[in-house]
Amino acid sequence: MKVRRALLSVSDKRGLAEFARALAAWGITLLSTGGTARALREAGVPVTEVSEVTRSPEMLDGRVKTLHPAIHGAILARRDLPAHQRELEAAGIVPIDLVCVNLYPFRETVAHPGVSTAEALEQIDIGGPALLRSAAKNHPAVAVVVNPERYAAILAELTASGGALSDPTRAALAAEAFRHTALYDAAIATHLAQEEASPFPSVLALAAEKVQDLRYGENPHQAGAFYRVPGLGGLGQARQLQGKELSYNNLLDCDAAWAAAHDLPGAGCVVVKHTNPCGAALRPSQVEAYRRGRDTDPTSAYGGILGFNRPLEAPAAVEIAQTFVEVVVAPGYTEGALTALKGRKNLRLLVVPEGELTRQELRSVGGGLLLQEADRATLEEQALRAVTRRAPTTQEMADLRFAWIVVKHVKSNAIVFAHDGATVGVGAGQMSRVDACRLAVIKACFPTKGSVVASDAFIPFRDALDAAAEAGATAVIQPGGSVRDTEVIQAADEHGMAMVFTGMRHFRH
Repeated sequence: MKVRRALLSVSDKRGLAEFARALAAWGITLLSTGGTARALREAGVPVTEVSEVTRSPEMLDGRVKTLHPAIHGAILARRDLPAHQRELEAAGIVPIDLVCVNLYPFRETVAHPGVSTAEALEQIDIGGPALLRSAAKNHPAVAVVVNPERYAAILAELTASGGALSDPTRAALAAEAFRHTALYDAAIATHLAQEEASPFPSVLALAAEKVQDLRYGENPHQAGAFYRVPGLGGLGQARQLQGKELSYNNLLDCDAAWAAAHDLPGAGCVVVKHTNPCGAALRPSQVEAYRRGRDTDPTSAYGGILGFNRPLEAPAAVEIAQTFVEVVVAPGYTEGALTALKGRKNLRLLVVPEGELTRQELRSVGGGLLLQEADRATLEEQALRAVTRRAPTTQEMADLRFAWIVVKHVKSNAIVFAHDGATVGVGAGQMSRVDACRLAVIKACFPTKGSVVASDAFIPFRDALDAAAEAGATAVIQPGGSVRDTEVIQAADEHGMAMVFTGMRHFRH
């Protein structure tokens, strides 16, 4: 199908003038609207205003421009039906063979803090999606373009074929157009759902854009891809600065590392392996935090994922370069850090905008989706309740708070031993809490004597408490709420341990 007449109406004007100029050089008649028409005239490209075709001026501050039979009839008419052609001729309508449209920047607008409802509503495009859907529906005869990055390929095909676009090209462009409008509508539905009483709408309008194909999924025999869900924030906003392509497992680990590191106050580092922190530390400097976090479990740290809550500095980068690390995730990198890691060409460096955390968490189950608010609850001073005869010392309380932050990011059942602002041992993902405690002691590469212990959920029996005391722990933080709380508190008193209840649990499955 040769292209003789094209309609251009775009919000994203990258490459527009060059594309339009090339189309005009092919003798293609160009129709346009509002700002697009002005941009083309300023670039010296001949263009006809849509209002000249419809014989109706733009209305309502531009809300109505292309919603007219002279436009949609020209796009939707089937070229293989003589009756359609006769109707066009009777109405004096000339077919349109190419529609180049992209939509008002709704997502970009609502991403700004404090955007008003009125501002958001004005960025809901009506005519644009209608044009795209009309053209995509009739793609056997009409080409539809939504992405400026397609301009070069389209022009190349027009040149190679004498001004025509093939059936497979038009079909691929139509699929892209429908994906574009689906993503746009989902973003609007998601934003407007925030005004509902429930954060969970009755119908979840979800459209995700593919960031990249992955080498494989969790295992080499599984295919995988990474998609970004607009509006959810988090790792989907990350940029990769260097290194090999990310794998499915890398991304899961990066998500865990970024979330855990972000929660740490001060200069912190978290080392993650298989989505669990195997070490974490707070220190006056990043390099010290990295060393201490790594040394909690150096065997597991080998080939791990590093999460930092501050831009990575050169001293830490120099130290990182001495061992095998899969990925570093941070809110930024100094020039010195980038230089120090430049030689590690396989090392992936990810930058996530500071403060960018997932607002809601989406997970799949067979045939369904689970959606929940992200666990952003913080430990309030007034919520802490000392339940033993001995209250924690100032140092113990500081370590208990640190351990509580880390245990939140460890898979349940979870136990974390900590001392002096750093992890000592981590017991993750056990079926019983006492086994999680014993595992943390086994994994400890630093003395557990004088450490504190955090449990992500209540301690149901005194056996876990006894195991912690035997390892030398002096204080415990846990949610409380077990029917055997009295028994566990009594055990802590027998061992001379301090225990505080938080009234909050941090299950992580």
